[in-house]
Amino acid sequence: MRNGSNPIGIFDSGLGGLTVLREIEKILPQENIVYFGDTARLPYGSKSKNAIIKFSTQNVLFLLKKKVKMVVVACNTSSSLALDYLKSVFRVPVLGVIDAGVQKAVMVSGSKKIAVIGTKSTIGSGSYQRRINALDRDIKVYAKACPLFVPLAEEGLTKGEIVSNTVRMYLKSIRGKVDTLILGCTHYPILKNAIAAYLKGVYMVDSAKEVAFKTKVILEENSLINKTYAVPRKEFYVTDEPKEFMKMARIFLKRQVNKPRVVNV
Repeated sequence: MRNGSNPIGIFDSGLGGLTVLREIEKILPQENIVYFGDTARLPYGSKSKNAIIKFSTQNVLFLLKKKVKMVVVACNTSSSLALDYLKSVFRVPVLGVIDAGVQKAVMVSGSKKIAVIGTKSTIGSGSYQRRINALDRDIKVYAKACPLFVPLAEEGLTKGEIVSNTVRMYLKSIRGKVDTLILGCTHYPILKNAIAAYLKGVYMVDSAKEVAFKTKVILEENSLINKTYAVPRKEFYVTDEPKEFMKMARIFLKRQVNKPRVVNV
């Protein structure tokens, strides 16, 4: 039986999900969290749907061993291809990163013109486009893959000529055409300031932030908010490269974290 003191489980194919963890920490600072990064099998974007479902299921099973009270799927590929399956087979609440961002974008867009940027696999899957038009079929969606944003974020490059040139290269085709943009990859919030500076006046939907709000709602609805107010525990697990994880955590979370344990799922 899970209660409020049980941790929130977060999994990602790698490191980008740390932006989700960061936003959850802001809105739910008292919560215990277990973060799992499947760094040995990334990137998920090049794998088949069956492989993604298999990996995602294994990830949830690992988190359930840690007695998590809910699971946040902080991976756009898993959210696109495996979320419905995960929800159908597990009893704990399972939340993906796509729907929360889509709902916010549809709500705030006055012009009914929304852009979504993400990795090639996420944009190619059409998940954001379908979900937006399921809520409002009159919305015009501009979808753009921006694969170089991930290595920029992972190098900690958030400003300067390289960043501004890359942003311009990818986003010049949508500049002036939309009033809302969804950051459809968990790495992209690291580059939010540079993107916002180029797309002046466009509302930035940070899916990580919207997922954090939705996480709080789900915990409240299920009476699972942690009310013990002890010092929250943060546990980190990866399937490979703990040193690289710690380096990225300093960039994404702007602090040092405990060395993650390497596990085999």
